[in-house]
Amino acid sequence: MNEQRIGVIMNGVTGRMGTNQHLIRSILAIRSQGGVELAGGNRIVPDPILVGRNPDKLRELARAHGLERFSTDLDACLSDSYNGIYFDAQRTDLRKEPVLKAIAAGKHIYTEKPPALSSAEAMEMYQAAEAAGVKNGVVQDKLWLPGLLKLRHLKDNGFFGRLLSVRCEFGYWVFDGFEQPAQRPSWNYRKEDGGGIILDMFCHWRYVIDNLFAPVKAVSCIAATHIDRRVDEQGREYPCTAEDAAYASFLCGEETGDLICHFNSSWVVRVRRDDLVVFQVEGTRGTAVAGLRDCWIQPAALTPCPIWNPDLPQPLNFYEHWQRMPDNREYENAFKVQWELFLKHVVADEPFPWTLLEGAKGVQLAEAGMRSWEQRRWIDLEPLEG
Repeated sequence: MNEQRIGVIMNGVTGRMGTNQHLIRSILAIRSQGGVELAGGNRIVPDPILVGRNPDKLRELARAHGLERFSTDLDACLSDSYNGIYFDAQRTDLRKEPVLKAIAAGKHIYTEKPPALSSAEAMEMYQAAEAAGVKNGVVQDKLWLPGLLKLRHLKDNGFFGRLLSVRCEFGYWVFDGFEQPAQRPSWNYRKEDGGGIILDMFCHWRYVIDNLFAPVKAVSCIAATHIDRRVDEQGREYPCTAEDAAYASFLCGEETGDLICHFNSSWVVRVRRDDLVVFQVEGTRGTAVAGLRDCWIQPAALTPCPIWNPDLPQPLNFYEHWQRMPDNREYENAFKVQWELFLKHVVADEPFPWTLLEGAKGVQLAEAGMRSWEQRRWIDLEPLEG
């Protein structure tokens, strides 16, 4: 068995998402299992070098996980031919220039979503990568969540019949910092720093809807900044300039008609549902409700017949008529699964359709949602082509 090591420049992984999901639960987990196995038994072993602006944070993170490679000099890392992949988990507004620099250095590109603040910038990054002949990808982790994999299984096996609608409730209460510390970074609530729930979540909703249900054709959105002042990581009060909730309808293409999707996204909602995100998919032959991990189904034959009578207590327990889908397989961390696919794409040229172009489509939907909110009308999506 041969082992192929590849250097991975990891820029911006001192943040919460970069540390937990990408470094610890993905790259270090892949190393701990001995790498990613290829056909024939060979293995790819990623060798990360941590890059950022704060040497103390980098040193501490490297020490905590037994890593020797870290640097504040991105140019030096890019000039080292051993480092074949550049990964970016910085704040969105800081991402474009390092990615373009890495493309010019001939590195394969993998980035967090959204890849840029605008679809034009995201397309510029994608076209630069394609022109340079480097492989590229963007994180679309929710496609590998157990709950959504179960929805995919149901759809592929005809459980729903004709799809009618998809409803999604996403979000939770993010504390404002006055009485209890906020559990999300303050830049999320500043538009000038790339914050806002539309840019953050519509990029997810684009690839979820496109891949699981049908391509998004148009959007109608209204949003709000419900909480206008919060407290940052240094204990300073600041004005919120980005929206913290968005209520959107998406019109999606189907062979037999239009699929309607309605998604509520909010950082100012207290949870009384099965999970932090819940997708309810309605079809002529059955309905499914999925969270992050679990999925419940109600086929047409088991659908109860409720009677509207507000003068009497409701006799039905509506939770009793659902069946929980079993966990018939082991589910890996969603970020780790996509990292393994990207490593195999780079080394063995295995397919990887989740390119920077797909990331640009997510930004396009966010832009359309913002325009819809501003103009109070439906916005059609134009095709994005490489």
